[in-house]
Amino acid sequence: MSSAAIRKNVTDTGKYDNQESRFAVIDSRKLERECFVRVIKASHTKLSITAYGSVQEWSEGPDREGPCVILLNIGGRRVGMPAVASSLQRLVAEAEDTPVIVLSESEDLRDMIAAIDCGARGYIPASVGVDVIIDAACLTSAGGIFLPASSLSALREAISKDTDRPLGIEQHFTSRQAAVADALRHGKANKSIAYELNMCESTVKVHIRTIMKKLRASNRTEAAFKLNALFPKEHDPAN
Repeated sequence: MSSAAIRKNVTDTGKYDNQESRFAVIDSRKLERECFVRVIKASHTKLSITAYGSVQEWSEGPDREGPCVILLNIGGRRVGMPAVASSLQRLVAEAEDTPVIVLSESEDLRDMIAAIDCGARGYIPASVGVDVIIDAACLTSAGGIFLPASSLSALREAISKDTDRPLGIEQHFTSRQAAVADALRHGKANKSIAYELNMCESTVKVHIRTIMKKLRASNRTEAAFKLNALFPKEHDPAN
């Protein structure tokens, strides 16, 4: 469903006309807090929003159980900061079933994951517009979890980089051991490996013993089989 369709559906069902339409925003920066509230009210006149300067202020407020969504704006701070994480965890615990969404200037995937780990039901970077914030609030109040599209792009890029790396070669062997291992998996004899890599044959034997020990292989054939699983296919000239 598109963003416009979500907003239309919420409006048609009258959600903005009842008590469930109340939002709470928590932001320690007074100017940013007041500007945010005015922008939300100007674009969504039927939406009620109450602002607080801290989690403590919200906790002590008379209508803390009123909002259907709580927006915690941390600005330029990072969720990974102990003070921010502690404040978020406290808010989530006290909010109970009321979803908490983190607003932040950071688009780092690690911050998004940290926010979800702390119990937040959504993470919104400062690069999005007001309508996205409203859509995210609607989604989380319905039981969903919201993350921006940029998080998917970052995750796809991270997976792509991980796939492009040799599968465990650097983690298991030194550069010289890896060169010997590559030759070993192609069935080359010690003398040939020594000649190609400009090593003494005795050095090649030491490397092979080390490689077999790390692989827990009992013979060269077993070692070659396990090495083929470690080397990426594109590393093999035959492919």
